[in-house]
Amino acid sequence: MKSAWAFGCIVALSVTLGGCGKGGSQNAAEASGASASQAPAQPAQVASSPPAASGVLAAVTKAQLPAEAAETLRLIKAGGPYPYSEDGVLFRNSAQLLPQHPRGYYHAYTVRTPGSADRGQRRIVCGGPRKQVGDCYYTDDYYVSFKRIAD
Repeated sequence: MKSAWAFGCIVALSVTLGGCGKGGSQNAAEASGASASQAPAQPAQVASSPPAASGVLAAVTKAQLPAEAAETLRLIKAGGPYPYSEDGVLFRNSAQLLPQHPRGYYHAYTVRTPGSADRGQRRIVCGGPRKQVGDCYYTDDYYVSFKRIAD
């Protein structure tokens, strides 16, 4: 009786673990291009902008951005100080939602979210040399979709 129970447990465990590592569960941070320390605390939302694969990203003017995003752009131009230690970290663009550039081109910055207990989902990702805001993108859904920030 004990051997039949043990065999049943082994079979159940094998079935449970058998799907691991075959793409059944995927790390959301890797799919989005964020580093492992930036894994989202909330489920992903439906994308609101077409992906870069279509060749065109939606655009947003600086005047259309939330006031907190304008402040983040000002901090980027000034080189800081940033409100979060994670600001300015490498953004890998592994989901290829932004135009392709060599690794190290993009960096991510937090856009404060009023009333949020954490960093929230809003970010600005800028490409090129630090303190430059000519090639920046805004996301309000934690890297699911982007809008190019137009001058």
